[in-house]
Amino acid sequence: MTSAAGQEWWRSAVVYQVYPRSFADSNGDGIGDLPGLVGRLDYLHRLGVDVVWLSPVFASPQDDNGYDISDYYAIDPVFGTLDDLDRLIDGLHRRGMKLMLDMVVNHTSDEHPWFVEARDPASPKRDWYWWRPPAADGGPPYNWASVFSGSAWTLDERSGEYYLHLYGAKQPDLNWENPEVRQAMQAMMRWWADRGVDGFRLDAINLIAKADEFADGPPMPGSPYGIPWDLVAYGPRLDQFLAELHREVGFTERKLITVGETAGVTIEQARRLTDPARGELGMVFTFDHLDLDQKAVGAKWGLADVELPVLKRAFARWQDGLADVGWNSLYWNNHDQPRVVSRFGDDSAEHRVASAKTLATVLHLHQGTPYVYQGEELGMTNTAYTEIGHYRDLESLNYYRNGLGLGLPEEQLLRALAARSRDNARAPMHWDDTAQAGFTEGTPWIDVNPNHTLINAAAAEADPDSVFHHYRRLIKLRHAEPVIVHGRFELLLPDHDQLWVFTRSLDHDRLLVLANCSSAPALLPAGELPELAGATTLISTHGEPSGGELRPWESTVLRLRT
Repeated sequence: MTSAAGQEWWRSAVVYQVYPRSFADSNGDGIGDLPGLVGRLDYLHRLGVDVVWLSPVFASPQDDNGYDISDYYAIDPVFGTLDDLDRLIDGLHRRGMKLMLDMVVNHTSDEHPWFVEARDPASPKRDWYWWRPPAADGGPPYNWASVFSGSAWTLDERSGEYYLHLYGAKQPDLNWENPEVRQAMQAMMRWWADRGVDGFRLDAINLIAKADEFADGPPMPGSPYGIPWDLVAYGPRLDQFLAELHREVGFTERKLITVGETAGVTIEQARRLTDPARGELGMVFTFDHLDLDQKAVGAKWGLADVELPVLKRAFARWQDGLADVGWNSLYWNNHDQPRVVSRFGDDSAEHRVASAKTLATVLHLHQGTPYVYQGEELGMTNTAYTEIGHYRDLESLNYYRNGLGLGLPEEQLLRALAARSRDNARAPMHWDDTAQAGFTEGTPWIDVNPNHTLINAAAAEADPDSVFHHYRRLIKLRHAEPVIVHGRFELLLPDHDQLWVFTRSLDHDRLLVLANCSSAPALLPAGELPELAGATTLISTHGEPSGGELRPWESTVLRLRT
């Protein structure tokens, strides 16, 4: 971390996301846990990452794998104890790394004491959540759709009113308009920061501010439900709530890394949310590049091909849009997304390694803070489960049931799940080639990908030309080269359907990134690139470039002669 002394040390950092349920199991119950993670810290240190982003380990009924919190101050026994988390913090800090907790503040579990109390209409906590009386026909008050399919409103039999849950029915939305809710969240986050946590990833943070008035939204094709985005996201007091959170928790004073999950965010909104002068968030996760390969087909997911010029421009818009204000987060994968080598690369035996490396090169050489999701550094692929019984994800199971209800063929639904299900990312981490990939000595909570015998950490660390070592070199390069962190971005050849080419420039230092993002050779267009004579190679997937052509999925980063 070359700029750790500064307020924004995270600009030169690389973040590694751990999905604890699937990372490393220490006790043989088939579920990953905190002691298992502590036992793998040396691996993360060898990779060279600066920050571990830990998906939720708080007390939870686990209806949505921990994103339904029932106690913000307790660790769920399935993951370990508070002492285990303290050992994790200490182990990271001793190795020069930091911990970022995944904090779910838009909603709680319906088993959280706050919501249990709020079910009583006379309770002082009734206004901590969103309640509405039934519609005239006794049904939900509005036609809003849940992210996980079905209505976003569920009837509470005790009070006869409906409560809002933009995710699962066991995840009621908190009412951030109530100052007591905001104060409770601020106090909780201060408590964790005091304990040594170095930052927060704020789940669905764009949803904490709703509109002043609620109404129906236009129904989606083939569904009675609608998603009135302008009513449930980016409400008029979002900036106020975030600035207050920033101030009261002490994001700046404590030098905390903060990133908000902000689906649907515009460049204008992101500039505002991440402008250091406004004091809200360090960065946000944008989704434009991840919306390109899907189309609406009634039951949520339809698959679409992505042309490289469209993908390049999606990245370039954000590079240009946040160049002078704010900061980009850079990611291909997370716990909610399929594996990038299967999504935008080529996961065949012939091209998996090279395409995983080149996708990494392209991402890490953009301006912003890169995020690596567990197993991405190995080139792990989608699982391609073939039966609905293989899946565990709430969103996936709801999608399947909803699709059958709409009359869609099972084959179509399973094909979409194989490509898009969150379980593609949640299958266990591949540590070695033993029966359960070294993840557990028991029966894993979800099936291990059979290709772990070929794709695993033990084999990757032993192979100097592996995806793992390419990631390690990229991370080391970022730490060593200020031009990668601070340099200006310029996209070249925007319409080329194979080549992803751009420059990074800082003062007199200029880098050229050449990447063939296809499984066929690509000619370098004569006269359309900067002069390559005298350039030096900083990192490459195939050794030194071979003349005027890039091999399939070949990429290289050159320092141009100035």
